[in-house]
Amino acid sequence: MNKIQLGTSDLSVSEVALGCMRMDKLDGKEAAGVINAAYESGVNFYDHADIYGGGESEKRFAQALKQTSIKRDDIILQSKAGIRSGYYDFSKEHLTSSVDGILDRLDTDYIDVLLLHRPDALVEPEEVAEAFDTLHSSGKVRQFGVSNHSPYQIELLKKYVKQDLIANQLQLSVMHTGMIDAGVQVNTKQKESIDHDRAILDYCRLNDITVQPWSPVHGPDGVFLNHPDYSEVNETLKSLADKYDSDHEALAIAWLLRHPAKMQVILGTMNEKRIRNYASASGITLSREDWYTVYKAAGNPLP
Repeated sequence: MNKIQLGTSDLSVSEVALGCMRMDKLDGKEAAGVINAAYESGVNFYDHADIYGGGESEKRFAQALKQTSIKRDDIILQSKAGIRSGYYDFSKEHLTSSVDGILDRLDTDYIDVLLLHRPDALVEPEEVAEAFDTLHSSGKVRQFGVSNHSPYQIELLKKYVKQDLIANQLQLSVMHTGMIDAGVQVNTKQKESIDHDRAILDYCRLNDITVQPWSPVHGPDGVFLNHPDYSEVNETLKSLADKYDSDHEALAIAWLLRHPAKMQVILGTMNEKRIRNYASASGITLSREDWYTVYKAAGNPLP
């Protein structure tokens, strides 16, 4: 498994990570099997959020980890906070109390990375800064970042926050390419030229913020792999599989990893076989021509 540096931090992380959103659906033995499958595939990074499974996913992870031989110091734990029932909350009180809950459920003294989960329209960046200072100085959180944030939302935070923001978790897949489309379609009249994401991909690259694609095998209507509505992109991936001594499912992850932004892909599956297969995408480097072939097969025109 290839490793990348996470943002400006000193963390060396696997370029494929395991997202644990659905872990609450597993029993202890199944969860331990999933954690082991990821770790044995070279994954050292596990992504959580305080709302996943109402907190049960973090609990199940902690319980299952004890059934493995993996030590806490062998892995990197990331969690997210800021979403409450029906609204968002970046207040100091909520963020600090959320982290206490995260630590309790994960049964750990610290988390390596905390992300602000979704933008709070009522954000008071001074309070975020106070929360981060408290969490960092206490040793409860070592690094910070954001999720689903735009460039100017990040700039507003950076005006007050002392710590580097090292990651931005964003939806991106072969079938969800808005942050790529706008750049390709600059100065055209195509609908794809509309920049819904405010050049967030280029912004993150300019500011050494690692992009973490979530839902990497999802399109507008769920998983696109092997879905009859997405036959062209699936057939294209299949046609390239032999060339890269792989299969079309792994190539969907390799397509993301080929981007020079050095992204860290967050897997969402709880299937051990798929975890191992997706993780095998690390080390596959699509040619420039093949990357564009897949991009076009996904329905993206070139000007």
